[in-house]
Amino acid sequence: MRAIARAVAKREITRGIVPWAGRAAALLPALLLAAPASAQDAATVSAGDTAWMLTSTALVLMMTIPGLALFYAGMVRKKNVLATMMQSFFLAALVSVVWMVAGYSLAFGEGGAYVGDFSRLFLAGIAEGWDGPFTLGSGDGAVAFTIPETVFIMFQMTFAIITPALATGAMADRLKFSSLCVFTVLWSLLIYSPICHWVWHPNGWIFGLGALDFAGGTVVHINAGVAGLVGALVLGKRTGLGSENMAPFNLALAVIGAGLLWVGWFGFNAGSAGAAGGRAGMAMLVTQLAAAAAALAWAAAEWITKGKPSVLGAISGAVAGLVAITPAAGFVLPGAALVIGVIAGLAGFWGATALKHWCGYDDSLDAFGVHGICGIAGALLTGIFAYGPLSATPASPNGIAGSFGQFMLQLYAVLATMAFTAIGTFIILKAIDVVMGLRVSEESEREGLDVSLHGERLG
Repeated sequence: MRAIARAVAKREITRGIVPWAGRAAALLPALLLAAPASAQDAATVSAGDTAWMLTSTALVLMMTIPGLALFYAGMVRKKNVLATMMQSFFLAALVSVVWMVAGYSLAFGEGGAYVGDFSRLFLAGIAEGWDGPFTLGSGDGAVAFTIPETVFIMFQMTFAIITPALATGAMADRLKFSSLCVFTVLWSLLIYSPICHWVWHPNGWIFGLGALDFAGGTVVHINAGVAGLVGALVLGKRTGLGSENMAPFNLALAVIGAGLLWVGWFGFNAGSAGAAGGRAGMAMLVTQLAAAAAALAWAAAEWITKGKPSVLGAISGAVAGLVAITPAAGFVLPGAALVIGVIAGLAGFWGATALKHWCGYDDSLDAFGVHGICGIAGALLTGIFAYGPLSATPASPNGIAGSFGQFMLQLYAVLATMAFTAIGTFIILKAIDVVMGLRVSEESEREGLDVSLHGERLG
């Protein structure tokens, strides 16, 4: 971390960038915060850091399978349960291969400010130094790690897996499986990888701007939420919405899924510290507090407005809090986490109920209402609640405290992510619709996707 701060500060100052940008860029997002002394000094792999990152990687993968698979499956109708679980399970396999073939190279290849390059296609070069530390970037901006690159690749792969899987929640019950597969491949390469490069590679323009995203507020949640919303608008509403019973088939499955998401999120956020240290401990603590506060806030909102707190509301609230704390986890203190959680619970409740009703779109499982809205809230609140001493570096001994200037940087990053994702997702979906169609037939939709797409029944 000390070397990163020195390298970034030197690079930005020599380029003549204004002082605040140099200081802000020293607060690098996600794994980059945890790099050791320098690219030259990193001589050995840390067994402790590697063990923690291997554990975190498994926890994040668990978030998609079985966590998200159960969470989403419990909220659809019985005739679509298997098809919904299949989406999460199959995307875990599909994106793994896409990430190995080209996704990692486009996200973490040197490239330029906007995308990586083709130097790591099929993970070229992984045989060289596979059991030692590695560096990301080159020259003064190089970032060194005390974990093997294989662990870094796997950890980032789990993020690439869950992002398009989250977006499927907005398009549930009506999207063709073949079209989903094509969409996922194109979207992962053309949308996810470039945004990942922007935010988490030393050459990325948002990275250089100084906007903070500790574990994926922009890269994962805003990205997935906006993509889901665009997908819902392009596909149109589910057949029978408003006239047929759309109640969840089995909320018990959703509760189990939400629980797995909650536990897995410790790998998502605390793992993004990149090392087994104090920052990971703080990230884990604030993650727990934000999730708890948001669950209580959503339940309270339902209690007040509807007379009863629902199970679905409580688990949705917890996920909303987890989403909102993601970009802030390595930068804020417990008190701020409680505030972020309460705001997320209320914002998620509003996004999943009032906003959806007012705008008239059919976000089936509230992918935008929870991940989009709360991802935006969390990213912006990071600029307000960032705690200086927690983010202190040699380049900025007092750290970067929350400020209006940092808030504006966060807003800029949020708007850029939303615009790029919305436009890119729309183009991809419309192209697929022209070539092969996006939506199942009305007959297939009424029969249920389990039978019409996969030839199976739940029982």
